[in-house]
Amino acid sequence: MPNNENDYSFWTKYKKFATTEILMYLIMIIGIGLGIIFLS
Repeated sequence: MPNNENDYSFWTKYKKFATTEILMYLIMIIGIGLGIIFLS
């Protein structure tokens, strides 16, 4: 049972990290898109 708890905590931490990384990439993509629109 302790192993399952460790897996759960690990997955929740990984989920948080993944969501923050996805948000970062989305902001980067939106920024690049806006830059291209303004430059063109």
